[in-house]
Parts: sequence; structure tokens; C-alpha cells
Amino acid sequence: MKITSAEFVMSNSNVAKCPNEPLPEYAFIGRSNVGKSSLINMLMERKSLAKTSGRPGKTQLINHFKINNNWFLVDLPGYGYARVSKKDKKIFQKYITEYFQERKQLVCGFVLIDIRHEPQPVDLEFMEWLGTNNVPFAIIFTKADKLKPNTIEKKAKNYIQHLLDSVWEEAPLYFITSSTHRTGKDELLNYIDNINGEFFKQS
Repeated sequence: MKITSAEFVMSNSNVAKCPNEPLPEYAFIGRSNVGKSSLINMLMERKSLAKTSGRPGKTQLINHFKINNNWFLVDLPGYGYARVSKKDKKIFQKYITEYFQERKQLVCGFVLIDIRHEPQPVDLEFMEWLGTNNVPFAIIFTKADKLKPNTIEKKAKNYIQHLLDSVWEEAPLYFITSSTHRTGKDELLNYIDNINGEFFKQS
């Protein structure tokens, strides 16, 4: 897939006010400071489509971007460890939950994981919640450029094996990415393109 247009549409915290166009949506979410904004900018070939920040918790709303005029990329607030108040965290969790439960246009969630780290309880719990609620998702491992090439696939496979050893019968699909080296860009966009093709066939 070639990105020909990427347009910011809206930010809000009310799922009912999200765009009501019958277009497929892909939601990007992960722990604070996982490299979500950098990944989105790399995929969309834009320098500042999503706002990057050294301070965790920068994204605090549901942000919709219309891509190629036929699908939405949704940038969701990070979960865990963001430097925001407990009250704000509760609000984030509420509308993140509502988004995944109520958003009929959502066809896939992408859970971002920093490939350098061991499995974190907050990530595992969130993925288990998605599975329990029948929300389709895939894992995106970020920051692969921070590891030596021969350890990247090993770390990813160890992570997936951890999932299989816990509550998962089948491993989620995963992608390995680096915003710095543009690793995984084509694979991710082709995956989205294939799902879009099936979506529009059925609509």
C-alpha cells in the first residue's frame, strides 16, 4: 500500500462522537513511551502527523486520521505509567474500554510492545482483555533498532512463547518494527491493505 493522503479528522474522548463513516479502523495502543507516535509517523511517511514527546502520556484523546480516504488510523492513549493523575487514568481506561467494546468500525487493534523488555503484566492483562472480549488484534514489537540483529527474532519468539505458556491457545500475529530504520513498514501496510480488500468485498 502506498500512502497518498493522511488527514487529521478529530480528537475526542466520547466514543459516540467518533466518525460515523462506514470505513475500516485500525487502533494503535500500547504502554506509555512505547514509540507509538514515531511508528505512526513512519508508517504514514509524515514527520509530525502524530505528536511525539519525551514525556510519557502525551496522547490523551482518541485521535482519528483518515488515510487514503478509505480507512481510519486511530491513535489511542497509552496505558500504564503515564505521568497523569489517577483521575485522568480512570477516564482513559473508561473510554479506551468503551472504544474497543462499542466501535463497530474497528477491524484490528495493534498492541505495541517494546521488544527490549520482558513481558509486562499491564500488557499481558490488556491483551487478555482483548481476547476475552473477542477484539481482533496483532502485536507490533517496536524499537528493534535498539537490539543486535541476531537477538531480535529470539526476543520476539520468547515473548510469543510466554503468551502460549499462559492463557493463549494460539499466538497472535506479530510484526517487528523500527521507526528509525523503517523496519516492518511494508509488512504492516500490506497487512492493512489485505484486510481492507476483504472489508470492502463484504460491504
